[in-house]
Amino acid sequence: MGFMRHLLVDGANVLHAWPETRTVLKRDRAAARAQLVQRLASIHDGEQVRVTVVFDGRGDELVIERPSQQLTFSVVYTPSSMSADDVIEQTVANAADPAACVVATDDNAERETVIAAGATAIRPEELASWIQRAESRLATFLAAQRATNAREWKKP
Repeated sequence: MGFMRHLLVDGANVLHAWPETRTVLKRDRAAARAQLVQRLASIHDGEQVRVTVVFDGRGDELVIERPSQQLTFSVVYTPSSMSADDVIEQTVANAADPAACVVATDDNAERETVIAAGATAIRPEELASWIQRAESRLATFLAAQRATNAREWKKP
């Protein structure tokens, strides 16, 4: 099964919306970003959803990082001439199937723009719930895999 949906996350918006990352953000912006990216891995890895996290950048160029070395999981830093909202909105507008795009943000103007383009918008709380469900499914899968491995390893 291929990647059918594309989750686009307004990184700074979600970091400020979640109480646990908002606290970390005050001390260490990089640590807060890393925490968000790590949590999003469960949706990417467990549900085969393409994930793009977009942060406002400061440089002259768009910078793309691949935390898992997979093309389907990207962290994007915009050039200083563009906002994260601009990149997310352009990505949805240029998508082969905008209806497959899910945008996580609390920014009402951005939500209206991506919905008008055919995407779905979810709030940061909904994203947190989605992550929790994905983490739970992955934990259940891993527990079953461990039990299977333990049985196989005991065989003569």
